[in-house]
Amino acid sequence: MCNKIKIAGVVEESIVDGPGIRFVIFTQGCPHKCVGCHNPQTHDFNMGRYENIDKLAQKIDENPLLSGITLSGGEPFLQPLELVKLIEKIKNKNLNVITYTGFTYEQLIQSKNKNVLELLNKTDILIDGKFILELKDENLMFRGSSNQRAIDVKKSIKENKIVEYHFE
Repeated sequence: MCNKIKIAGVVEESIVDGPGIRFVIFTQGCPHKCVGCHNPQTHDFNMGRYENIDKLAQKIDENPLLSGITLSGGEPFLQPLELVKLIEKIKNKNLNVITYTGFTYEQLIQSKNKNVLELLNKTDILIDGKFILELKDENLMFRGSSNQRAIDVKKSIKENKIVEYHFE
């Protein structure tokens, strides 16, 4: 299955999953199962469909209006190798990558899985942390609850500390 990724679906042009016009991939399968999750249909590991990575990359390449891609879920970090392959196929497009995860940055950076670390390295902005219904805040840009952070991954790795990203 190395050239396929299990997804719940895609949105080819979204303006609500990050700044600009974005191609959004909703991965299938999530262990977090957050109460009040915006995408509960992505939780079940037995649902969804396999999509060819090359076909996804081609769809992304065909749209000159895109500002970036957003990897959402489900939990993208459960399919890191496949997502790294996708990002590598579109790297010449200069698209930024936002990845949503229920894991924290601290959990990911300590991973022993080289593919998890590689996906983290290829991510520009990480929205981390589980969605917590009691902390839901509709005034936050591109986040659901106030515990979730928007992290500038490149700066955080370079400075060896978390550097939050502020959407304009």
